[in-house]
Amino acid sequence: MGDWTEVLRRRLEVVIGTPFTEGNSITVLRNGDEIFPAMLEAIRGAEKTVDLMTFVYWKGDIAEEFARAMCDRASAGLRVRLLIDALGGRLIEKDLVDDMSKAGVQVEWFRKPLLKSPFKSNHRLHRKVCVVDGAIAFTGGVGIAEEWCGDARNENEWRETHLKVEGPAVDGLQSAFIQNWAESGRGLYDDRDQFPVQPQNGTSTVQIVRGSASLGWDDMQSAFHVMLESAQERLRIATAYFAPDEDFLTTLCDGPARGVAVELLLPGPHADKRVSQLTSEGRYERLVDCGVAIWNFQPSMMHAKVMTVDGQAAVVGSSNFNRRSLDHDEEVVLISLDRDLCATLDAHLDDDFTRSTEIDLSRWRGRSTGQRVMERAVSPIRRWM
Repeated sequence: MGDWTEVLRRRLEVVIGTPFTEGNSITVLRNGDEIFPAMLEAIRGAEKTVDLMTFVYWKGDIAEEFARAMCDRASAGLRVRLLIDALGGRLIEKDLVDDMSKAGVQVEWFRKPLLKSPFKSNHRLHRKVCVVDGAIAFTGGVGIAEEWCGDARNENEWRETHLKVEGPAVDGLQSAFIQNWAESGRGLYDDRDQFPVQPQNGTSTVQIVRGSASLGWDDMQSAFHVMLESAQERLRIATAYFAPDEDFLTTLCDGPARGVAVELLLPGPHADKRVSQLTSEGRYERLVDCGVAIWNFQPSMMHAKVMTVDGQAAVVGSSNFNRRSLDHDEEVVLISLDRDLCATLDAHLDDDFTRSTEIDLSRWRGRSTGQRVMERAVSPIRRWM
């Protein structure tokens, strides 16, 4: 690694307090057509354990396919654990949950409403992690639902990025699962957990950063600040929900002022949450005026959470660039110092930009009075979005 990446590595290790690991193999999975087959293949090939946690587990053929795969492994005597956020997974079919439980899958709900204090219930499990046999892990932004199937060709196929991870970084993702599983009251591990020494079969240098819901500062905020402030040439961010606070807005605007090309890729006409989109749009004028390029993805809902810095460092995970992710929810991201990985992610972003519309400042300033009123109306709740 060059001098810049060495400096970035030490900044992140000291600020976050978690070391990077060497020798990881990272595979970028783009959209459901690549993500789901890879995850299902790993689950079906499991020999000892399967651990899966998710915010969204909804309906559709893919939800049933995951359930069948987990039932099969549990019926074969493997330990299979499924942790679903009680709010995010509220649309799952009850019969599916019953079938999994009967097959031996340990299904638990993260923070059921009314069973926890009001303060805790606002802090949700937004992490997406799957670990198989303690040796293969997946993380990113995908939910288990039909919305993520396909290849982002139309409004019914959401745009997503997920990673397949092998090597020492798997331990960090396993730890993220165990941290949240602990609230279930079940054992953290059993004799089927081998805790293998992870092989170093790849070339990616990786840090796993966990954001834990709290009332104060969060490691996710620290990691994002370091990445933004370290950019020297180009900073690219794709996020489903964008509602930064004043500090992050200032940091983003500082980029163009020091010569950094800053590009934001956000949802367009198929945003799934209009209120969240309005909180973003209320920031457009200031950001574009200071030199940030903002693009709206046109074909479908942009749900990926990706950041690349100077073509040398990348962040992929569950965290959006909004107050809910940075202040309230349980999140996890993978930070990689890997030029090849960045090149793949940047190539995907390049393609996304060709299917996006850039915000033109002169036209945006001419937006309707109704639009401006709605932007102001959601401003008081920005912290909760």
